[in-house]
Amino acid sequence: MRREDSTREMPPVLVVEHDAEIGRAIVDQLAADGYRAQLAFTAQHARTLARSRPPVLALLGDLEHPCAALDLLVEIRDDNSTSNTLATATDPWPADLPVIVVSSQAQEPDLLRAFDAGADDFLARPARYLELRARLRALLGRAEGAHKERRTEVGPLTIDPRVHAVTLHGCPVPLRYMEYELLLYLASDPQRVFTKQELMCVVWRYAAPGCTRTLDSHASRLRCKPRCR
Repeated sequence: MRREDSTREMPPVLVVEHDAEIGRAIVDQLAADGYRAQLAFTAQHARTLARSRPPVLALLGDLEHPCAALDLLVEIRDDNSTSNTLATATDPWPADLPVIVVSSQAQEPDLLRAFDAGADDFLARPARYLELRARLRALLGRAEGAHKERRTEVGPLTIDPRVHAVTLHGCPVPLRYMEYELLLYLASDPQRVFTKQELMCVVWRYAAPGCTRTLDSHASRLRCKPRCR
């Protein structure tokens, strides 16, 4: 299986860049490194792509006018509340979305404005791809760690990553390690239907699901867990 096939269902890195040549070069380099990336040429295009598939990180380059990227960053931060962890139909931006700004306006006031608006990192153009990739990886690593520390509640189900505990209707649910990891990932977006390929890639880190019954057996055990009321 080709590398891009194994990342097809992964949440994308959203590259927002008005210059098509620069944007496509970044997307191609990210794809070569195993990331799923989408390219938006305008702020509206970025909103449309985010509604279709919430990104795992946004990379904001130069847009149609000098303040457009900063305006979009303000929108990403202002439209979210700390209690909302998922994107909605009206607000396409996930809460705590990591954002890197790559700007041709790179004087100290520009950098300060970007960080004041909520940027997680800032690079001046022309940005070297290896440095961009290193910063992207660092942000994604911190975001993944923070996500795992947040308590998740889906109806009567509660998952507390800090103590690796799961309760249903207030009753403890004993889980093996991979059962817990599978449940935690499913609960991260309870309204979405996950593909087997995505679950195998993300939870088990398999490049291809093959003929293994691992996912089926773990899902079956999860369904059979005792439920108290």
